[in-house]
Amino acid sequence: MRKQLLYLCFLFALGTVFFQSCKKEASTNLPLQVGIFYSIADTGTQVAFTSLTIQATSWNWSFGDGKTSTDKSPVHIYASGGYYTATLIGKDAKGDTASAKAILAVDLTPYILLTGGPTAVNGKTWKLNASASNDYFANSDAALSPYKGVPYPLPTGVFGANLGMPEVYNDTYTFYFNGNYSHIVNSTGAAFTGYVYDMETTGGADIVNANGASYDMVTAKYTPQTGATFTYVASENFAVPSVYGPPTYAVTYPGVSTLNFSGTEFIGFRDLNRKVILQSIADKSMTIAIFATASPNYYPLATNALILNFQPAN
Repeated sequence: MRKQLLYLCFLFALGTVFFQSCKKEASTNLPLQVGIFYSIADTGTQVAFTSLTIQATSWNWSFGDGKTSTDKSPVHIYASGGYYTATLIGKDAKGDTASAKAILAVDLTPYILLTGGPTAVNGKTWKLNASASNDYFANSDAALSPYKGVPYPLPTGVFGANLGMPEVYNDTYTFYFNGNYSHIVNSTGAAFTGYVYDMETTGGADIVNANGASYDMVTAKYTPQTGATFTYVASENFAVPSVYGPPTYAVTYPGVSTLNFSGTEFIGFRDLNRKVILQSIADKSMTIAIFATASPNYYPLATNALILNFQPAN
């Protein structure tokens, strides 16, 4: 019985050695593999990276902002929020390499969403959203209440299908992280403009498409400003000259985000007051309130506002 027990122990030990040897050999034969896991802090710009590698003996990280690391699983703090592409290159004992990438969206503030962040060298380009279902024509009162007598919300693609000015959906507006701004008008060389505004400033000489004149909407000749800039304010009390604000004839919108432009520049719709309210912004959408003087009897006071939705152009 003792001999049988010793024999069984010998077989078990031999089997264990054989299994461990096979396991070690199989592990040695696995190819080099590289992956990335990351977690972004709830606030701020700190990102914890974890390398998911097999057979790697060295790690080279590039965080997409010019900074690098050779730590296996580093923690990195970005100087600014934005969109970054992190790259990990792993190398094994034989000198073979493999890589993985991860696209990060770090601390996306409204300004980052507007401009694309510091890594967007071509800025972020927006245009009017022809598929928007919540554009509307408002009064320039404190509530920006819907204007009676006009459909609320406006029909989808209204400026093209209903007013015969589809070209306004082709104009583009580009915001750069450094504060620069560029604007491209459509092939007609005309921009979306208030009818009363153009009549007051040029006597109507610049009007190209007057199909929407009865709604104070036309296209008129416009040459975008070279070297234009914009200013974003996260929160301010914005006073607009308005017929709804006697006795001072100003309506103040408290704590709103605003966009303002240099020189003659504007976004979406050109009128006397080119400073606008940025009502909301996300990665793929932006809603802006643009003030207009739709009656010559009240010029230069705002009578109305266009609540318009934009989408990225690319």
